[in-house]
Amino acid sequence: MSALPRLVVITDWRLPREQLLHALDAALGAGPGVAVQHRHPQAPVRLFLEEARVLAALCARHGSPLFVNGRLDVALRVEAHLHLPAGGLRPPDVRPLLPAGRLVSAAVHDVREAGEAAGADLALVSPVYSPGSKPEDTRTPLGPGGYRALRAALPCPALALGGIDVESAQALGPAAGYAVISAVLGAAEPGEVARRLLALAPGPEVG
Repeated sequence: MSALPRLVVITDWRLPREQLLHALDAALGAGPGVAVQHRHPQAPVRLFLEEARVLAALCARHGSPLFVNGRLDVALRVEAHLHLPAGGLRPPDVRPLLPAGRLVSAAVHDVREAGEAAGADLALVSPVYSPGSKPEDTRTPLGPGGYRALRAALPCPALALGGIDVESAQALGPAAGYAVISAVLGAAEPGEVARRLLALAPGPEVG
């Protein structure tokens, strides 16, 4: 089984590709606890696959995990781990199709989805705070109390997602780790932000 990440950096392909890849490269250089999640919901599948191959090569250079969002076929093609969005396939649906050692993460927003995450290796719990990368997201943030409640309901480690930066991570208190977009991708020094977030995460065993 691969080691579980303490920091997952989710892609934002609205950024210039060079800027995105530079930020990811710097974040991955922060240490072995960093992973990348390939998310690009508007992309045609051929473009999504081409981007996944680029990310797989980048992660391989660092020896870091890559998660593919929602596309089992692409995850298998690039030998990546799989992230399951809410309302889609569940961990038991995909586990028999994945090679041994592949990780499955699941999106969790409420108690029902926490139950549906049974069989996942880790969960991305959101939105803990208002997501800076999704101004159109009108969901009420969970806040620290809501995050802790879902963390307690989950059978796997819970990474906090949504409005997470160094300051909000400090305010949140103990967490297995964090998933971020703009906090790292929009930072002047992505590697430094990643290192500071890693230092705040005691490890997946906290889930």
